Amino acid sequence: MRDARRYREHLENDVLAWWLAHGPDRELGGVHTCFANSGDTLVSTDKYTWSQGRWAWLLARLSRAARCGTVALDADDLLAQAAATGEFVAEHALLGDGTTAYVTAEDGTVRPYGPDGDPHASVFADLFAALGFAGLALADGAAAARWGGLAEELLVSAHERIAAGTARTEPYPVDPRFRGLAEPMMLMHVAAELHAATGSRHGGRIALAAVRTALTGGFVDGTDVRDLALRRPGLESSLLARHRTPGHLLEFAWFLTWAADQVPSVADVLPDSGWPARTALAALDLGWDRRDGGLLRYVDVEGGAPRGDLLGDPYEDLVVRTWDTKLWWPHAEALYATALLAERHDDERLGEWHDRVRDYTFRTFPEGPGREWTQIRARDGTPLDEVVALPVKDPFHIARALLLLAELGENTNSDARHHL
Repeated sequence: MRDARRYREHLENDVLAWWLAHGPDRELGGVHTCFANSGDTLVSTDKYTWSQGRWAWLLARLSRAARCGTVALDADDLLAQAAATGEFVAEHALLGDGTTAYVTAEDGTVRPYGPDGDPHASVFADLFAALGFAGLALADGAAAARWGGLAEELLVSAHERIAAGTARTEPYPVDPRFRGLAEPMMLMHVAAELHAATGSRHGGRIALAAVRTALTGGFVDGTDVRDLALRRPGLESSLLARHRTPGHLLEFAWFLTWAADQVPSVADVLPDSGWPARTALAALDLGWDRRDGGLLRYVDVEGGAPRGDLLGDPYEDLVVRTWDTKLWWPHAEALYATALLAERHDDERLGEWHDRVRDYTFRTFPEGPGREWTQIRARDGTPLDEVVALPVKDPFHIARALLLLAELGENTNSDARHHL
């Protein structure tokens, strides 16, 4: 891939240079992420488990990439930091019942969350913690059994709660009349990663079940994939039913591709081998802003601003208010999804989309040499000082995409690419 060097240099010299200088808490473990959008100010020392798990996975993956020479970084230091973050989560955030605390203080003291004061608030925090542990299981051979066991406990619990309809999903609770795609999508990805790391039987089983749910649970109609599926007919004209999230659909497409690599039986339940690529093309066509360029956060199923009947759910306000923002993570996911799928399917259209996404992304988001991205921007690309999910500067999507792009350019063999 002709841009692999550019992605690697941006990762090493800018994105990681900033994060490794400002994020790690080398005294207490974990990473500080509660920075203002500009990155200039640490506004809180709280540690969200969601981000801690992501950081552990990222550094573990980077340590493996460094050992292979894909990135010019200190593999031992990266693994030590990843393990320290994993230990922070294991010691402070695990609640002993297969769930995690949503947020802790800097020293790991569990914070109550929400009006009920329950420290647990999100199955996604559980799954990102499991992802971090799975990454450590693959990178830290001496402690692989321990990390894999911690990941499996969280994964199995999350799967059971999602299947029972009792999983909490902060920061975006799902209206009870709908089911969310994000739950099976994350289950699929984390389970497949764990299976690849340890051979976990539960990981393989849950990955396959989650893919089946995502593909047959009312979310998919051809190449149209909805974020919220109706539990029963009657609300098809609602905004919640009609809105789409292009960035999620692109991430979903490459998640499926990876899951099929890691759990071969997944390939048997896909509509066909080319479906992820066609779905990615449909998401790009639907979500691209033809006025200002870039991917819109939310769109209507027919394109443009989301519309439809309102049901009084708080999520509707977020969709209506922020639909035309330009966010870091959809563009990072689009960079990798288009590159991976263009290569896998030898698809010139996806290659052309990759170039378009790359040009817009690098023109809009990076803050300059030695710095990361201004992650939250208005439709025209100007910075916005607004919280869009957690009150954090995300350390994950950008660095992950750049690392995976560097790996993709390093070696086109899927085993080498996915299991360094």
